[in-house]
Amino acid sequence: MTDSPVDFVNLTTDPLDLQEIVDLVKDNGAGAISTFSGTTRNTFDGKTVIQLDYEAYTPMAVKQLSSLIVTARSKWSITKAAIYHRLGTVPVGETSVIVAVSTVHREESFRAVEFLVNELKATVPIWKKEMYSDGSVWKENAESRRCCRS
Repeated sequence: MTDSPVDFVNLTTDPLDLQEIVDLVKDNGAGAISTFSGTTRNTFDGKTVIQLDYEAYTPMAVKQLSSLIVTARSKWSITKAAIYHRLGTVPVGETSVIVAVSTVHREESFRAVEFLVNELKATVPIWKKEMYSDGSVWKENAESRRCCRS
């Protein structure tokens, strides 16, 4: 295990590469690497999806993503963690978000990835516009509605 936390957070308009991000979190002291990849699917609620467009308040989003990793580290023994999110246009079949975590044991990595994905969707200022064959709509995550109601 490394002596100090190693975290990778990135918002980019470039396509995401799962293997590149897995390589960032690899560590000889870690026996597990868990990942989540969110991709643009071709339908939603019976509508044909053409693409997703993402926007973010980048300084706050990067700060919040880093904070989520700090929180996850307080819950699990994380060796390395990475959260990469794509901004701009993400066509059908391409990846919009990758979360990768390495830990000594698998259960911690599973739990940490699930936590990070759920909290990202609930709390990070990244907005998604779904482009359909018959129009478009800005989407609110169900997680953020549940999280932030008074």
